[in-house]
Amino acid sequence: MLDLQNSLAHPLVIRREDYTPPEWLVPETSLDFVLDPSTTRVTATLSVTRNGDHASPLRLDGAGQKPLSVTVDGVAINDWRIDGEQLVIPLAGAAHVVETQVEIAPDRNTQLMGLYASGGNLCTQCEAEGFRRITYFPDRPDVLSVYSVRMTADRTHFPVLLANGDPVAQGQLDDGRHWATWHDPFPKPSYLFALVAGDLAVNRGRFTTMSGREVSLGIWVREADLPKTDHALKALEPRDGVGRDDLWPRI
Repeated sequence: MLDLQNSLAHPLVIRREDYTPPEWLVPETSLDFVLDPSTTRVTATLSVTRNGDHASPLRLDGAGQKPLSVTVDGVAINDWRIDGEQLVIPLAGAAHVVETQVEIAPDRNTQLMGLYASGGNLCTQCEAEGFRRITYFPDRPDVLSVYSVRMTADRTHFPVLLANGDPVAQGQLDDGRHWATWHDPFPKPSYLFALVAGDLAVNRGRFTTMSGREVSLGIWVREADLPKTDHALKALEPRDGVGRDDLWPRI
């Protein structure tokens, strides 16, 4: 329940005149999820670049996760620290590859922000600042990144693995799990990140763009709700049956 009295006593005030650009940018983000309702392990590989002439360390927002390891340019480091809920990593150069590994517990995430369990599925809600509950990241809307995502999960309980962008590859493992990788080629803020793992059915459609490119559409829901999705699928299709390429870059 929202603590209304406390929220009124301590309002969150963000003023435009207080804005400062991010000290570090993250052009590319690679995420590897080993999904499990009770203990999910997230490995994040961030390509970071210093934004401007400064000597500030890299500060990554976090909330509620258990940090396991930090590496910089492939070398494990121990001089990182937690400041409040931020992970602070000293970096000397202008560009580095930073990898963090954390554990989170989706089935104990009652805030429904970040990665949480719901109805037997694992879902994400990252707007406005939920991504920091998944992994350490500069969780602000002016840090845009291209995301690649790999998910591994039990194939009986989570037969469908979805994320932003385009499906790249998928496969089966010998231990009853399966995996899938997705890649979103368009830079986006962390609050737009999305992931779903579960037992879902799909209503599919398709159309052809003006240049002749085939676009596939899919509405994923619980199987019982599949008859309710025809209108949503029709809403995605161009009214004249032919879509402009600039409006449908990736589906």
